[in-house]
Amino acid sequence: MSDRIREKLNILADAAKYDVSCSSSGGTRKNTNKGLGDSHSSGICHTYTEDGRCVSLLKILLTNHCIFDCAYCVSRKSNDIQRAAFTVEEVVSLTMNFYRRNYIEGLFLSSGIFKNADFTMERLLRVVKKLRLEERFNGYIHLKTIPGASEELIREAGLYADRMSINLEMPTETGLKLLAPEKNHQEVITPLDYVQKQIVQFREDRKLIRSVPKFVPAGQSTQMVIGATPETDQEIMQTAHRFYQDFSLKRVYYSGYIPISHDQRLPVIGTQPPLIRENRLYQTDWLMRFYGFHVNEILNDSNPHLDIDIDPKLSWALRNMQYFPIDINTAAYKMILRVPGIGVGSAKKIVQARQFGRLRIDQLKKIGVAYNRARHFIQCADSPVQLRDYQGFQIKAFILAESQSKYLKHDLNQIKLF
Repeated sequence: MSDRIREKLNILADAAKYDVSCSSSGGTRKNTNKGLGDSHSSGICHTYTEDGRCVSLLKILLTNHCIFDCAYCVSRKSNDIQRAAFTVEEVVSLTMNFYRRNYIEGLFLSSGIFKNADFTMERLLRVVKKLRLEERFNGYIHLKTIPGASEELIREAGLYADRMSINLEMPTETGLKLLAPEKNHQEVITPLDYVQKQIVQFREDRKLIRSVPKFVPAGQSTQMVIGATPETDQEIMQTAHRFYQDFSLKRVYYSGYIPISHDQRLPVIGTQPPLIRENRLYQTDWLMRFYGFHVNEILNDSNPHLDIDIDPKLSWALRNMQYFPIDINTAAYKMILRVPGIGVGSAKKIVQARQFGRLRIDQLKKIGVAYNRARHFIQCADSPVQLRDYQGFQIKAFILAESQSKYLKHDLNQIKLF
């Protein structure tokens, strides 16, 4: 690798680190033409598939030149940073060389917008076409859709990429206009809607004609920047819910804003990124996608913000003690899922195991239930008799005290070693 290519790689890989929407879950492209790679066994960004496997992706921008001046973006045109741009051939060569050395299993390719949307999208398309057709690369490719690009270019790109994504940036139009007046959410919604309709159309066509190619087989995703603008958690998750419903997104990513600008509209440099809030948003997202919660149950006008001290599932349970305790031996699966300390896997095991007899505390622990948390919300065959009903705020205090005690004991053990 030449010094110039290495310098470009350092610049453009560093610029790409702010985009967190790089999951490789859902890729099913198989090696059928004696080429290289197999996205199903799917840089150097580490990410995870749906079944928990860690994979590596070469995560770079094609260029960090950009015609826009978004206040939150490190690549904005007014920012005084080193600029660089790869050629199409350089990206292809890097990807293939890294893959052959077993450094990566796929490519995550985004770009600043230079000249215009179609000019940029056309170059991204040339990269993936060259990899697929000339290099016969069958590894995972995640490609960014450029807002404002023509449908023809987006459609062709979808035939070669495994996943496509386009960043919503700010959760609300108001927040976006505050920091990026040249942009609007409709420029994101239009290509998301187009790609989703194409996914459905290609899927239907494949039912009739097996030779019809796959189109974006791993689906679409988007990303929102959190903490740069004053949206509530309710507004953020309402936006996520709407995009999941309207465009069948695989994932919505929440990226805590890292202060990089002296702009007075933004948090000052040195302010800590809202990492706990980011984590709570992901937990809420998980509850919506896998636990049967509607966003309005978790966040509403009475509770527009997530509790930082406790996870959103526990927070919901404490606000709705009228539903608890439930009998773990008779309750419906959907209600078991709502018990703090019981995950999807544990809930399924409970439903299966109770067919053979009434479940007891030790059995729940073996199944994987976090019993110290769940015991406040369930009854089982040998649950101790509770002499009084505790209020939600009291149970919260008990659980927080137990958590602090656990870490305190760990700290004391560490001290004893020295």
